[in-house]
Order: sequence, then structure tokens, then C-alpha cells
Amino acid sequence: SVTINDGAEMRAWYDFVPHSETAGNSDIDESSKQLECFIHREIERGIPSQHILLAGFSQGGVIALKTGTRFDQRLAGILALSTYLHDFTGTQADMHDANLAIPVMMAHGTQDPMIPVMRAATSRENLIRLGYDVRWFDYPMGHQVCLEEIKQIANFFGEVLPE
Repeated sequence: SVTINDGAEMRAWYDFVPHSETAGNSDIDESSKQLECFIHREIERGIPSQHILLAGFSQGGVIALKTGTRFDQRLAGILALSTYLHDFTGTQADMHDANLAIPVMMAHGTQDPMIPVMRAATSRENLIRLGYDVRWFDYPMGHQVCLEEIKQIANFFGEVLPE
């Protein structure tokens, strides 16, 4: 069940509790481990790690940021939409040098009622402090994606993914 949605049963990476830094920790860890296993399987299938970009919206962005900053092989980049960096202290302690300065695109709605834009902006600043190459975009919208954002995503993909 998801606390923010009055305990409704729904698909979620973890239980999201607004303004909590620790809610969902074990679920976030488990989801990140599952994503890491998936990435390793793709590498074993012959896909170079530098051709893999992690992307996520909202909770998926939390998982992409956690996994991408800690992954032990260089990735192409991270796309993090309407999201935030969960557990800055843990990221600082566990980040892997293989992805230091990895390109990260963050985009967020300035009117997002689920994840306030200030939480995302603080995450951006924390990632920059840790040495990540963060590109930031904000849009006058809520917890959603807009056409202008999709165009920026296409530009980002063109920049970081090989042809």
C-alpha cells in the first residue's frame, strides 16, 4: 500500500511518505538491487555498459539515481524526471568512481504537488557537489511530462548515447 494515496493498493517501487528521508529504505534498496541485476544481465548479453542509460519518473527516478550513482561500471547517463535523490549521506558514502561525473538530466514541474520542486533542486545541488554533471530543466507544470521536456530528453539521449 502507498501512504501518500491513503494506503491504496497500487504499483509502486516503494511506499512514499512526503517529507520523509527514511520511508521506503528497504524497498528502495531491494528495487535498486533488482535493477542492478538486470543491468548486469544486459552486459552479459553483450551490451556495453556505456550504452546503458537509466531513466525514471518519480519513484523510478529515485531508483535510477540510487542505482546509477553506485553502479560499478560506467553508464551512459541517468534521466531523472519529477524525482529526487534519496539518502544523500548514503549516496556520498556508497557512490562508485566508475560513474563519477556521469551525465544526469533532471527535469521537474515547478507546480509539482507530489515532490516539491525545492526537493528536486536540493537533489540537483547535492549531485553537483558530489561531482555529477547535472543538466536541470524546470517547467510550469505539475507531476507530469510536457512536450518541451520530451524534446530536451531527445537532445540528452542524442548527446550521451552512441549512434
